[in-house]
Amino acid sequence: MSAPTTKKPTVTEREARQVAEAAREQNWRKPSFAKELFLGRFRLDLIHPHPLPADDDVRRGEEFLAELREFCETKIDSALIEREARIPDEVIAGLKEIGALGMKIDPKYGGLGLTQVYYNKALALVGSANPAVGALLSAHQSIGVPQPLKIFGTQEQKDAFLPRCARTDISAFLLTEPDVGSDPARLATTAVRDGDDYVLDGVKLWTTNGVVADLLVVMARVPKSEDGKGGITAFVVEADSPGITVENRNAFMGLRGIENGVTRFHQVRVPAANRIGPEGSGLKIALTTLNTGRLSLPAMCVGAGKWCLKIAREWSGVREQWGKPVALHEAVGSKISFIAATTFALEAVVDLSSQMADEDRNDIRIEAALAKLYGSEMGCLMADELVQIRGGRGFETAESLKARGERAVPAEQILRDLRINRIFEGSTEIMHLLIAREAVDAHLSVAGDLIDPDKSLQDKAKAGANAGVFYARWLPKLVAGPGQLPTSYGDFKHGVDLSPHLRYVERHARKLARSTFYAMSRWQGRMETKQGFLGRIVDIGAELFAMSAACVRAELLRSQGDHGREAYQLADAFCRQARIRVDELFTRLWSNTDDLDRKVVKGVLGGSYEWLEQGVVDPSGEGPWIADATPGPSQRDNVRRPFE
Repeated sequence: MSAPTTKKPTVTEREARQVAEAAREQNWRKPSFAKELFLGRFRLDLIHPHPLPADDDVRRGEEFLAELREFCETKIDSALIEREARIPDEVIAGLKEIGALGMKIDPKYGGLGLTQVYYNKALALVGSANPAVGALLSAHQSIGVPQPLKIFGTQEQKDAFLPRCARTDISAFLLTEPDVGSDPARLATTAVRDGDDYVLDGVKLWTTNGVVADLLVVMARVPKSEDGKGGITAFVVEADSPGITVENRNAFMGLRGIENGVTRFHQVRVPAANRIGPEGSGLKIALTTLNTGRLSLPAMCVGAGKWCLKIAREWSGVREQWGKPVALHEAVGSKISFIAATTFALEAVVDLSSQMADEDRNDIRIEAALAKLYGSEMGCLMADELVQIRGGRGFETAESLKARGERAVPAEQILRDLRINRIFEGSTEIMHLLIAREAVDAHLSVAGDLIDPDKSLQDKAKAGANAGVFYARWLPKLVAGPGQLPTSYGDFKHGVDLSPHLRYVERHARKLARSTFYAMSRWQGRMETKQGFLGRIVDIGAELFAMSAACVRAELLRSQGDHGREAYQLADAFCRQARIRVDELFTRLWSNTDDLDRKVVKGVLGGSYEWLEQGVVDPSGEGPWIADATPGPSQRDNVRRPFE
């Protein structure tokens, strides 16, 4: 057996991109509403009429939600979890008893077999009771052992591990390392083949559930050999295996009950039978798992939005200022309107994306990523607005409020708890790049060789011919469309008229596609460096997707006689707010400070502005910026704490 390497992989920027590109799902075998939207094609037929779950799925889902609600109301003490920074063992035992660990696992393995729609509703509910509990359940099922095995596992692996995950065992997902975040090409943890086993060495950081987990999904680099191609590979690992040490339980500004740690592997033997998929498929497994797994975070943001709306309504109706409730002052009322309209739209985005995932008729990789991006950003904004509405009481802790005789409203806690969602499972900046890559896929597939410096003149000539044919057909379709006809989408006019908003989406989807094409023509191979531009392109697409989902949901509720008039009002308010944001984003595509910002950054890094830092003291402690992750035996106590 080869000795574990202690040298970190050294990769160029191009090599890192190649690793990420190889892990992408290359083909589009199913239609995608969001993909079409970025290409300037408003395919309303892909989402309207709104898809609906089967009656049996609804019955089973509602029955579990009722049981879960009772559990959350009677068994979860959020203030206790916040105070002690731990989820009590009896809470986990209770969740196991009602089957919450197996919400997404097939009943034949002991799970509940809920749809994505009802799984997300359950996460929104339990996350409103306590976000740390929601994070534990989400990490276990959305990215932990159950989901990768469901898609890529062998039958033997499913039989061995899924029943455990459904009822008794908590799982965790281990990819990040102290010096490796969204650049997995530099992954340093190794898995060396030794007979019927692999031997793991390395350190993993921010292992959500890792402190209490029974089973781990671990990503490690397998050296290339005569028997295998090597590469980043996924394994199911028993958390109590010899050589595994949880060296630290991390603490954060929010989610204080989360069981997140640092895990060291030293000569940990893992049976080859526990490898998920072939060698080298680990990143593809991770990305595919996240295609739907990302929906769990915006689902919990929906729950947060609903709670923010409830508190804003109750508080601003009783708090008076200058002779009337603060809600009736325009400065506060606009914030309440934003929270209400955004919560409606975000729920529309999550429910629509989830139902499309359940039906499996559409490729939702972009929709799920947009939901995660949009939900995490808007969730933080809604929580921030709630704190502002509450004023000084919003900044005061619930415990302090209670101590002086007022209602213990944890507004500051939800702001802290939601902040991580802009970083979890792909930061906002990474999501911008990921979605942008998918959004321009059609362009790169026909014209990519034109801007690839490694391609031959013959390849470039062929690409030029293909691009000419594609753009000759595509560009004329971006000139005019239904959005310019005043009668289009007339079936969305019922008291409140939503048809102008859908016409706006159609027109601006074409404008978005034209802007993308112009940018590619202008910058060509440098397009990938224009991250500010790409981020705004994605943000525009997110707003247009949310507007579409909000209108479709409003029409669904109207057709069902379920608060249809109010839903139309909320959709109208959201679309009007979103249109202002979209118009500003289009302006900022070409009118911005991106070039100047780059100059300032170079000056900051070069020390030109160090004089500006004078006049303060730095209370930071001593130590390296990034902890040493050299493989070897642990020198620290094992703080693993499995639930009994």
